[in-house]
Amino acid sequence: MDNLAEKVVGFVGTGVMGRSMAANLMKAGITVCVYNRTREKAEDLIADGAIWKDTPGEVAKASDIVITMVGYPKDVEEVYFNANGLLANAQEGAYLIDMTTSSPALAKKIYQTAKDQGIFAMDAPVSGGDIGAREGTLSIMVGADKDAFEEMRPLFELLGKNIQHQGGAGAGQYTKMANQIAIAGNMMGVSEAIAYAKQVGLDPTHVLDSIATGAAGSWSLSNLAPRMIRGDFAPGFYIKHFIKDMGIAIESAEEAGLTLPGLTLAKQLYNQLAREGLEDEGTQALFKLVCRVKE
Repeated sequence: MDNLAEKVVGFVGTGVMGRSMAANLMKAGITVCVYNRTREKAEDLIADGAIWKDTPGEVAKASDIVITMVGYPKDVEEVYFNANGLLANAQEGAYLIDMTTSSPALAKKIYQTAKDQGIFAMDAPVSGGDIGAREGTLSIMVGADKDAFEEMRPLFELLGKNIQHQGGAGAGQYTKMANQIAIAGNMMGVSEAIAYAKQVGLDPTHVLDSIATGAAGSWSLSNLAPRMIRGDFAPGFYIKHFIKDMGIAIESAEEAGLTLPGLTLAKQLYNQLAREGLEDEGTQALFKLVCRVKE
């Protein structure tokens, strides 16, 4: 899309990640309309020039492209299928891009409904957390018709660095599930490694200097282990949203006839943290559970 700067982009969902993603579009000179259930979370964007709309439907009416970045599949369904939602109000020929981590089946439903209305829909979940959203370095996994993907590639390039077309509708969500499965196991390993180093009397920061660039290296080890060590459990990605993702992945795997014991264990551990009232902390808070020492 050569004339991207002339388009109006709507952004529904200005939470931890969505706020930074919308800000990156505005920095590129794009006119952005925003909606969020809690307006206060969009006030900094509005102060910088974003145009506030009272409903997702109003965003759709005013926009050529709409990006959604909300919390749960039920939120996605409401935003897209409500009478004041996107599908009932989007212009013919508009592009609707759901970047929420959501259900592959729901992505396919949105795609087909949109197609029947002459609207281009795609699922494009992301990985990279709050840092990737802020720095515009997200990994973007796209399920869409190939031509629609190529049209939106310039937009994706403002938000991320690793942009992959994975296949048709739902393929982006399936890919994100694979991503979350890998992260779940890795988070257990990272938490246990740092807890172990600390418990045996090592300086965990110094240990990290040794292991982060070797075979144990990972995004979580490099970016979240330092937060664990500092006692910083603020959410780059909420525990409650990770539990949601793991639930979708387990359900999807079961539909495919596959059992995932590591993911099941990780979900049990995160469920325990949620029961303890920590669901609004970052996923690195798993460290709190792992480093509890038995007397």
